[in-house]
Amino acid sequence: VQLQASGGGSVQAGGSLRLSCAVFGRILSIDSMAWHRQAPGQQREQVATITSGGRTNYADSVKGRFTISRDNRKNEVYLQMNNLKPEDAAVYYCYVDRVYHSLTTYSQNSWGRGTQVTVSS
Repeated sequence: VQLQASGGGSVQAGGSLRLSCAVFGRILSIDSMAWHRQAPGQQREQVATITSGGRTNYADSVKGRFTISRDNRKNEVYLQMNNLKPEDAAVYYCYVDRVYHSLTTYSQNSWGRGTQVTVSS
């Protein structure tokens, strides 16, 4: 299983970015998908998650500004980030907890390489 994230970049505070992450491989279905981020000198933190059924959860710091969504047909997950703040600057990583290759085989805990988000004040 490979995850490829894209959409990072540099914006001014108050701006928006949309991150995308595509999952490649032999895929029957994908359980929860998520975005995490890691700023320099800080631990990686979970930003948003979405279950296979579309239930979402957000870190308090991004509630009301970020929206996670997914396209199960395309095996993709997205993160719409609005009203970005300098403290949102980090490398953003997509994550999937379980990818089913068949009814009985699966991969767990797969990470993408990350995409840089820079926010200037």
